[in-house]
Amino acid sequence: MSPVLTGVSIAVVTVSDRAAAGARADATGPVLADRLAAAGAAVTSSLVADEVDEIRHALEAAVAAGARAVVTTGGTGIGPRDVTPEATAPLLARTLPGIPELLRQRDAHLTPMVALSRGLAGVTGGTPGALVVNLPGSVRAVESALAVLPDLIAHAVAQLDGGDH
Repeated sequence: MSPVLTGVSIAVVTVSDRAAAGARADATGPVLADRLAAAGAAVTSSLVADEVDEIRHALEAAVAAGARAVVTTGGTGIGPRDVTPEATAPLLARTLPGIPELLRQRDAHLTPMVALSRGLAGVTGGTPGALVVNLPGSVRAVESALAVLPDLIAHAVAQLDGGDH
């Protein structure tokens, strides 16, 4: 069986002030990129600070470059610098609240703090559109999301391309 994401272009965007400044290593972006590539995707990665304009620019650039999915990691909490949802929301023509609900539900038994995650998911405008999913900046949350993301991304891209449900 071929990998589920063969031929799908995916951009991984890490949002972290400290990692962007070189003060700490990016712990989640490489995990996402490696696992999505192992599922067959063509993956590009970028790292930006927790700034609405920087995040939005990275998302727009990824979609303009042909990414069919953009997965962010970091900046989804309630801290003053956590602005990934605010940067993402204006780019979404259609929201997909079921994705973040599913991801929070998967980890709720581990910690009730998942309820503080404000990550969004949705589809950008234009044709064919791209799926955007915000993940927390936690390795545990990213690992959990990776258990379902490859299949979700593959199915979403197929639907965006006019495929059957």
